[in-house]
Amino acid sequence: MNYWLVMPAAGIGRRFGADRPKQYASLCGRTVIEWALAPFLTDSRCAGVVVALAEDDPYWTAIALPTVLVAPGGEERSHSVRNGLTALMDRASPEDWVLVHDAARPCLPRRDLDRLLADLATHAVGGLLATPAADTLKRADASRDIRETVDRSGLWRALTPQMFRYGRLCEALDRAHGAGRIPTDEAQAMEWLGDRPRLIEGAAANLKITGAADLAIAAALLKETRG
Repeated sequence: MNYWLVMPAAGIGRRFGADRPKQYASLCGRTVIEWALAPFLTDSRCAGVVVALAEDDPYWTAIALPTVLVAPGGEERSHSVRNGLTALMDRASPEDWVLVHDAARPCLPRRDLDRLLADLATHAVGGLLATPAADTLKRADASRDIRETVDRSGLWRALTPQMFRYGRLCEALDRAHGAGRIPTDEAQAMEWLGDRPRLIEGAAANLKITGAADLAIAAALLKETRG
């Protein structure tokens, strides 16, 4: 089976606290986004890649991968994803699979990508990588005083890639935006259509870079996987 990849990379990473967005931070001799793209650029099943960038992005030109299409980023992540899908309009058919992967996730294990594609190949809707919630969860008020302990059974942390049919994902995002709703991930937009995406268990090592400490963890993980 073949698929297309859309990578939203227009965020400026306010929480990261560095001189550049987190996707362009240096990590083991490459940028974070180069590591995030690597599993797909070397996968023969990937029919094409689109990266959605901020309009004034000064960093991408240093990478400038010739096989990667560039789309304009949007105000929110979901707008960037939709713009990336638009860039595939003349290439992808409605039934084609599209994977959406975060530019700040540099440690996607190849076995997790393989499992996602294999387990969802015949699924009617699609789904996403996720990990079961392992920590005790607390619900707090605005002052951070605990109001309750949340039952974690059945709760999962959503990861990426998320994998859906091209036409259905376009419809889901268009309907959400048309109603003034901003989904936090593609699965939520699909849920709003009444679909039920499937969770495929993935590795907790598929972490999202949010701060400098995450870079150190990612570096250790990459060094371990590279031997």
